[in-house]
Amino acid sequence: MAEKVSDYILSRLREWGVDHVFAYAGDGINGMLAAWGRADNDPMFVQARHEEMAAFEAVGYAKFSGKVGVCAATSGPGAIHLLNGLYDAKLDHVPVVAIVGQTNRSAMGGSYQQEVDLLSLYKDVASEYCEMVTVPQQLPNVLDRAMRIAYARHTVTALIIPADVQELEYEPPEHAFKMVPSSKGMSRFAPIPDDEDLQRAADILNAGEKVAILAGQGARGARAQVEQVADLLGAGVAKALLGKDSLSDELPYVTGSIGLLGTRPSYELMRDCDTLLVVGSSFPYSQFLPKFDQARAVQIDIDPSMIGLRYPFEVNLVGDAERTLTRLLPLLRAKENRGWRETVEQNVARWWEVMQRRAAVDAEPINPEYVVHAVDRLLPQDAILTSDSGSAANWYARHIRMRGQMRGSLSGTLATMGPGVPYAIGAKFAHPDRPVIALVGDGAMQMNGMAELITAAKYWEQWSDPRLIVAVLNNQDLNQVTWEMRAMEGAPQFVPSQSIPDVHYADFARMVGLGGVRVEKPDQVEAAWQQALASDRPFVIDFCTDPAVPPIPPHATLDQIEAAATAMIHGDPDRAGMVRQGVKAKIQEFLPGGRDRDDRPGAEEGQ
Repeated sequence: MAEKVSDYILSRLREWGVDHVFAYAGDGINGMLAAWGRADNDPMFVQARHEEMAAFEAVGYAKFSGKVGVCAATSGPGAIHLLNGLYDAKLDHVPVVAIVGQTNRSAMGGSYQQEVDLLSLYKDVASEYCEMVTVPQQLPNVLDRAMRIAYARHTVTALIIPADVQELEYEPPEHAFKMVPSSKGMSRFAPIPDDEDLQRAADILNAGEKVAILAGQGARGARAQVEQVADLLGAGVAKALLGKDSLSDELPYVTGSIGLLGTRPSYELMRDCDTLLVVGSSFPYSQFLPKFDQARAVQIDIDPSMIGLRYPFEVNLVGDAERTLTRLLPLLRAKENRGWRETVEQNVARWWEVMQRRAAVDAEPINPEYVVHAVDRLLPQDAILTSDSGSAANWYARHIRMRGQMRGSLSGTLATMGPGVPYAIGAKFAHPDRPVIALVGDGAMQMNGMAELITAAKYWEQWSDPRLIVAVLNNQDLNQVTWEMRAMEGAPQFVPSQSIPDVHYADFARMVGLGGVRVEKPDQVEAAWQQALASDRPFVIDFCTDPAVPPIPPHATLDQIEAAATAMIHGDPDRAGMVRQGVKAKIQEFLPGGRDRDDRPGAEEGQ
């Protein structure tokens, strides 16, 4: 039997080392589906419950494997459904290739069923490379370029393949005019800056007395070098959320996450430093960085298009973080005065004490901070964590201490709801021998997490370590937006938009063959985590948590806290008596200083 275009595409993907394609079927890719049958499902077709989830699973796979994630969908609605997951990949700089069907070439332009102008639709999300295959001789070039560009530029690329083209006999490009040959693969490349620029950067860092480092996901491969730089310069290190696993939180000078979901010591680090080194991060919120006239700054980033964006850096070093820091280290001088480092470490130690106290605050029925704080010390050293967007991301950012070989991620820049569970599934296909834990809110779980439990039920027996734990923070409220309304608008909860139904998620998990338990009291929390970590199959924990526990930002002022408390009083009449008696005091229990006033210099601004 002659090799068809669809057969060749799967063969070429195998040559690129692609072992999974996250997808959903449809007649626009029927030719591809038939080819999968002829190829004995190699690469493996992983069937999601929805195309958006297939894209999220490809993103999760790519984030945790270091390989390109590949997803596939039919024409029209299937291709449209992929978009949110693909934008998540694009904005977080994750390599993903999308393969989508299209109506037959003969029907194009005829307003045919499911005909969508996919080149126009995808021209933004796959702006680096998006091509339609109209004749077999375009292959392998377009597929090779899609893979190579996704790898090299850490971005999304797309191939559009009309249904009739999938069925054509494959013909390679000839040695002829207007034919484009191709070759697969690419070597690893790692740019480094010029020596002159490295010396300029070293001069700035050596001159500083209070050095702060901000590490992002681009610093993940340079952990040893970041530690050495921090030790030489006596620096504290804050981490962007996408770089949460770039450095161990057991290091006493690592201040944790930065930003609205960040920690108090990270806020203090940026507030008080005189020198800033940013490594592999495009953290967008400049208000959480030093004031523009406060600190001299250096940036290292491998992507020249992302350099110099967030701060008035004096030196912008385009280069691989590991190799650039290796070249920079011999130029740095060790700081003799360690007072700044000691202050940073004291602030970090104090913060973890605050986290312990915040987790211990009583709530009705369960404090969500306690739920996440309790699992932190139980996590295996090789655990992979995913978090959904919403208030769950606050507790992931603040209470989970990365250590050992632990990995973690969430939707960083798009901050979309819904990727927590599909990310976890993608992680399990990337690392079937490691435990994976997803922290999700009940809003995200209802949006799409419940359906993807069916995907987990379909595949979990293929994983050598079956543990995929989904922890649902069930407070019957779209909690992050509720608190944003209170803090930013001074408005009470708008119940019609924020209140969501109570669902027994553990019951649903058991219904599809997984494990599950509902937790309604604080004294059940730790036992539930231990049960899930010992389970012989994926497991859902339905934690009934208190929506009144505030995700207080690290720079919150008392006026903002009082405004949020006032909004709660007006928006929750059933609990008004309790609220009037002490909601402001209750919220203050969650502040970095607890009930006690923070009398350190400059602390009142952030109290």
